[in-house]
Amino acid sequence: MSDRVGVLFVCLGNICRSPLAEGVFRQLVSEATLLDRFEIDSAGTTSYHAGSPPDGRTVTVARRRGLVLEHAARQITEEDVRAYDYVVVMDASNRAKVTRLVERASGTAEVRMLREFDPEAHDELDVPDPYFGGDDGFEDVHDMVERSCRALLNHIREEHGF
Repeated sequence: MSDRVGVLFVCLGNICRSPLAEGVFRQLVSEATLLDRFEIDSAGTTSYHAGSPPDGRTVTVARRRGLVLEHAARQITEEDVRAYDYVVVMDASNRAKVTRLVERASGTAEVRMLREFDPEAHDELDVPDPYFGGDDGFEDVHDMVERSCRALLNHIREEHGF
């Protein structure tokens, strides 16, 4: 990623959790006036929704919280795991798939669970997929993602000295 820190958020279909994490993290980085120091994106482990915008329920919750999500779903590639510094996954299944991809592609990305950074995780590291649930699930996921992204940004700033 050159001199920029590359952060790629990954979930299953790239329409709920990972585009939300991308948007939240981008907003936090912008507020810290560090956008020129980062490359931020999101992807899915599958191509189920390739080209689709984020789920409408994710967009609605984000909009209520002052966040605009502009993203088209895509599947993670071998090039991603060679180019990005951090691949931040939403659950254990995503982690397993991404870890295999990193090994197959001789990638250098550090694979982390997003909730590793959540001060309220209490050993529950999965960000639950809200896709098949009700609206409350999208609110809960947004809270988890926001807490985790704040701590992730602090972690990266400490690691990279800015």
